[in-house]
Amino acid sequence: MAALTSITPTPTSSSSSVCPNFRTSPLTISSTITLTSAQASKQRLASKNRRGLIIRSAATKPAKSPAEEEWKVKRELLLEKRVRSVDAKEAFRLQKENNFVILDVRPVAEFKEGHPTGAVNIQIYRLIKEWTAWDIARRVAFAFFGIFSGTEENPEFIQSVESKFDKDAKIIVACTTGGTMKPSQNLPEGQQSRSLIAAYLLVLNGYKNVFHLEGGIYTWFKEELPSESEE
Repeated sequence: MAALTSITPTPTSSSSSVCPNFRTSPLTISSTITLTSAQASKQRLASKNRRGLIIRSAATKPAKSPAEEEWKVKRELLLEKRVRSVDAKEAFRLQKENNFVILDVRPVAEFKEGHPTGAVNIQIYRLIKEWTAWDIARRVAFAFFGIFSGTEENPEFIQSVESKFDKDAKIIVACTTGGTMKPSQNLPEGQQSRSLIAAYLLVLNGYKNVFHLEGGIYTWFKEELPSESEE
């Protein structure tokens, strides 16, 4: 059985704030992983007098899942399948007049704090549950950045969707900020998000009427559209 074998210090720079951007897989850890801040990584070639954290582990990362596919590939399929992005007011109109269902893919705790009225919650990422060597290594890596509630892809996401919706269901996928497929000068391929990953998984599994909430749940609340919470 694979096991975590050692954690050893290695050179790094003085401390700095770290705000890692969202990715399909929050952290990628191979058998030997060096964790440094973004600033430290830029200075690596300039100085050898730094201290960091190396995790030496026999843990092996599982094979890449569809959710971990490159964003470029996901975006191409979303555009090919004509997945539309709609703003909050349009989403509300579709929900009210055309029997669309808002699929909220945020974590359960966030959903309970507040969500669009009538939304269905199936989280695409969940708290890390297992205690394999790989999972332990990921927990250590998250903790290094001060994150003690690390997440992983929910392996039951599609199964849960299929238990609630048939392939012809009209679905608007939503997360906190939404991401975008629209190109811009700074983001020529748009920006990935949990809801766009979820939309990709849905069309990949045969769902035909998938829309995406541009601006996410944040804009729904900002527009003061009907919402509810579960206290």
